[in-house]
Amino acid sequence: MSDEYAAVLPEVVAAVHAAGDRLREEFASTRAPLTRDGVYDAIHRIDQKSLAVLRPRLAQARPGAGWVEDELDDGPLPAGEWWVIDPAEGAINHVQGIREWATSATLVRDNEPVLTVVYVPLEDATYTATRGHGAFHNGTRLRVSAKTEFRAALVGTGQASPRESTETFELIGRTLAAMMGAAGLTRSAVPSTLQLIHVAAARMDLFWQHSAVRSGLLAGALLVQEAGGTVTAIDGQPWSLHSRDFLAAAPGVHEAAVDLLMTSLADSPMPAR
Repeated sequence: MSDEYAAVLPEVVAAVHAAGDRLREEFASTRAPLTRDGVYDAIHRIDQKSLAVLRPRLAQARPGAGWVEDELDDGPLPAGEWWVIDPAEGAINHVQGIREWATSATLVRDNEPVLTVVYVPLEDATYTATRGHGAFHNGTRLRVSAKTEFRAALVGTGQASPRESTETFELIGRTLAAMMGAAGLTRSAVPSTLQLIHVAAARMDLFWQHSAVRSGLLAGALLVQEAGGTVTAIDGQPWSLHSRDFLAAAPGVHEAAVDLLMTSLADSPMPAR
């Protein structure tokens, strides 16, 4: 990574902190809405509050970078630099009064994440990574788990978006059941970024997902890779923004995870990818 990305990192940290602190101010007074429309309205409101802080600061930090408007979008981006933002990672948790939420910003260059910052305000925890220069938690370098025994592994997955199809739910069900029978313990939660942070920090051993939502994967993919983890598609092939699914794991359990996931999908009437 060139010095230009190292130079911009403090500006991104400041921007993500400012947005996260803005959301923390009102978290204590959050009361869960009682209707679906009320939930969506509340999520939109906190997203906009965070974006109002993030967007001008990030535009100033990297004036030539594009901006991804839809945080639930997937697929490859045009060439060049793009900001992929989740203004309220786990916004549903914030709205429901659950503490597991964050703010994040990832700079992508030619479809590769090169810099990311994830801030978890209620833990005063900042996670950063720049390509080729490691991943860090509050300045301390992260390393993935050295675990090799799959029966001892803590693994996780989750529903990436309310837009998921019945076919995706079928795939999740098949692989979740397989993991529950083979791993030490299996969890399903949102947001995916926070589970990927646990993988990077060796608190969890792997995470998989049947979805390609960019904002939920790019930050965590870079953090896990820079912490020494293995990031692929579920079939073990290299992961990219063209992939339709995702697997991030400690190297010692990655191969077993691929075998298990692909076996669980082998008799599925729907494609695994």
